[in-house]
Amino acid sequence: MPLGFLYLLLFCACAVVVAAPPPTKRIDHVDELHGAIVPDPYRWLEDVDSPDTRAWVQAQSTYARRHLDTIPGREKLRERITELMNYTRSAHYEVGARHYAGILKSGGRLFFLRQDGGQNQPVLYVQEGNSEPRALINPNTASKEGITALATWAPSPDGKRLAYGIAVAGSDWQEWRVRDVDTGKDLPGRIQWIKFANPVWSPDGKGVYYSRYPEPAKDELLTAANYNNKLYYHRLGTKQTEDKLIYERPDRKEWRFDPWPSEDGRYLLILVSEGTAVENMVFYQDLRAGNGKTVELIRDFSGMFSPLGNRGTEFYFQSTEKAPKGHILSIDFANPDRSQWKQIVPEGKDALELAVWSGGRLYCQYLEDVKSAVRVYGLQGRFEKQVKLPGMGTAAWYAGSRNEPEQFYSFAGFTSPLTLYRYDANTGESHPLFSSKLPFDPSIFETKQVFYQSKDGTKIPMFLSYRKGLRPNGANPTILYGYGGFSIAIVPNFSVLYLAWMEQGGLVAVANLRGGSEYGEAWHHAGMKQNKQNVFDDFIAAGEWLIANNYTSSHRLSILGGSNGGLLVGACLNQRPDLFGAAIPMVGVMDMLRFHKFTIGKAWTSDYGDPANSTDFEILHKYSPLQNIRQGSAYPATMIMTADHDDRVVPAHSFKYGAALQYAQEGKAPILIRIQTSAGHGAGKPAAKMIEEYTDMISFLRQALRM
Repeated sequence: MPLGFLYLLLFCACAVVVAAPPPTKRIDHVDELHGAIVPDPYRWLEDVDSPDTRAWVQAQSTYARRHLDTIPGREKLRERITELMNYTRSAHYEVGARHYAGILKSGGRLFFLRQDGGQNQPVLYVQEGNSEPRALINPNTASKEGITALATWAPSPDGKRLAYGIAVAGSDWQEWRVRDVDTGKDLPGRIQWIKFANPVWSPDGKGVYYSRYPEPAKDELLTAANYNNKLYYHRLGTKQTEDKLIYERPDRKEWRFDPWPSEDGRYLLILVSEGTAVENMVFYQDLRAGNGKTVELIRDFSGMFSPLGNRGTEFYFQSTEKAPKGHILSIDFANPDRSQWKQIVPEGKDALELAVWSGGRLYCQYLEDVKSAVRVYGLQGRFEKQVKLPGMGTAAWYAGSRNEPEQFYSFAGFTSPLTLYRYDANTGESHPLFSSKLPFDPSIFETKQVFYQSKDGTKIPMFLSYRKGLRPNGANPTILYGYGGFSIAIVPNFSVLYLAWMEQGGLVAVANLRGGSEYGEAWHHAGMKQNKQNVFDDFIAAGEWLIANNYTSSHRLSILGGSNGGLLVGACLNQRPDLFGAAIPMVGVMDMLRFHKFTIGKAWTSDYGDPANSTDFEILHKYSPLQNIRQGSAYPATMIMTADHDDRVVPAHSFKYGAALQYAQEGKAPILIRIQTSAGHGAGKPAAKMIEEYTDMISFLRQALRM
């Protein structure tokens, strides 16, 4: 009898008799790593396309759906979440891990993203003068399921062309095209095999720079390790096979290259990074010389260097070298010795999150205890003024031309959706670019910030959001969210999931753990590699503080996190299963001994350490969620979430972890594995899938926390 059919028969029998999860085959696979014996009984689940794995996925999905679909009040909740999603909203313009206002101006035209309530994906609009905006790229027409997303876009300097990338079913892989803005038709040709990159136009508008990876084998499209990034130039009207190779380093297969051409057209900067480390090197080519020679300006990973603009040979950079909270300095390419570098805006007490040279000024976006503050400086570093923002929340400034006088920014908070603003640099006034009628009243909710002590005494900030009138009576159902990694600050942001939870009477707590960039690179380093346990201690201390201060109890406290945050949830469940009433780890990195073997996982060794290194292995082995599940423990209700097209954190992480947790569970709480189809790590997820996802999450938590 085929094994897959046996799984389904066993599952049906178990569902009727004991309502247990479907059984998962265990094999006698053992690895010997640095002298340690590491069992891996679910290694076979790494082959996500095998018949056995597919049958297991089907059985787990059926089991999860039978549980979730029978929770009382689910349909009414889904209807309300659908209503809450029904408003017109903006979106960010993303360059790597940096968020800018989702609007660009080129050739007198405004390009911006907008998503109406009934749409699965944001639409890119173009507007000329005072005319009505028109849709330029509408990915919603590409698929009925809404799984085709606009992943990246950039108008040419004259605004006549638009380079853009399409991603399907949540995959990180993108295919780029170029559209004529006037006709709305695409030019011939496609650019393929791109990940984690944005199109960068040459100043003359005749082509785009881009970096790409080699084409993977068809059967390894979503799992193969990504190495040997190369930088190319694509001239409009030519085939990708004719693209000019700008730079490669076959001796450094883990390096990645990001292009940055100067607006005057003379220089092409090549930003060289390795893994997910914040630090980067800076090389450049003098295009006027025409010899293709690459000059290694900054040849070590001593800090982050993000170019802002130049005046002749003098270039401005936002940097963390010798300034972990960030500063702005200038380097003269004609006299590049470090002793000749000039500091324009010195490091201060707050972390410099983003700097933009626009309209002849430097707009510096800081984090003041994790809340945005934008300060304006002249090009000589003289402070001019602070931008008056709409409230306590998160700003993202306009990534415009250095000479563009018109300024824009976006702003969002836990109870206020992302909104685009036009900023008048002369008067200091801000005006919403577009208005939207919201399906809820923001005034009935509030957010406050508190500080608590972690295990080692470090003061950690945390935001609490809730419906006004909530009392600290020890019984409030609570979602505690955290991330803590990769120098990513978890800033105030709007979420329909949070809003729906607060409408149900719940409390949302967002802890700003070490490992992020909330207080600069020192905060990041305090939560990476050998310091990773600090992140877990910070998260556990947040839960303990909420209970000690009578906001909730362990039976009413749930934890939530995705990706690196999924790792966080998994590790904390192992270390303190008694502290939580429910947990939802999403697309988590759960096998810390094998994460480096799939897709872009090797890049994460810059933050986690390398399992191939014996010292790093010992640290990783101590907290890895998969390897530290305690057999026979009573774990709280847990819903593990992943997606079949996740090619960043491959679903095998969650498959193996979920199977192991189900096998170890001695308590009565359910362990579910929710597997989303035609979806990836999270980016580009259609609104319809988000509605179903949020409905399942809140329904599961309401039942687990006895709301």
